[in-house]
Amino acid sequence: MISRTLPALLLAAIALTAPGQAQLVSDRYDATFRKYSKRFFGVGADWRVFKAQGLTESNLDSTALSQSGARGVMQLLPSTFKEIQSRNPEWHSIDDPEWNIAAGILHDRRLWRQWRDSVEKEDHQAFMFGSYNAGRATILRAQELAQRHSLDPRRWASIAQVAPEVSHWHHRETLGYVERIGQNLQRLDARGRVARDPPSTTQP
Repeated sequence: MISRTLPALLLAAIALTAPGQAQLVSDRYDATFRKYSKRFFGVGADWRVFKAQGLTESNLDSTALSQSGARGVMQLLPSTFKEIQSRNPEWHSIDDPEWNIAAGILHDRRLWRQWRDSVEKEDHQAFMFGSYNAGRATILRAQELAQRHSLDPRRWASIAQVAPEVSHWHHRETLGYVERIGQNLQRLDARGRVARDPPSTTQP
């Protein structure tokens, strides 16, 4: 079950939206986040976790398009959506916000299950979201390196520690991504409304 908090992993926070923009963030997709969080993670899941992910991915912009070709609210690659769609043919388009959100949360569930019983409970979400961003194979390589350094590969802190040594990984992006999801979750009130501006970034 998805818990109501995410671990704080980094000392410095990277805000997704500028101060003063919080009130501009729409709640129009809340029903969709509620629906598919319940469907794929169960009645007790905190749907706001996935809204926080959508805020981090695209600021809930259904027209968002990344340089790598990721699309929509949950910034899915077309290849990932196509694979998911093959088992859910009624999800017609990656550009439809409902299907984009549904596919993103289903992808989260698959990653959640892949990490189940192989990482510490309190770090389970971090491994799921880190894999969503960087790919599970990258995180597995980081685990192997952590083990070689006599670190606990079941802890996300160990992954963060060895991350700079993992080849072909934009680790700052992934670590910041996981952290920003936690920050965006903290911005949401009990109804899922954006209640606070993101924390300001402090330079070391």
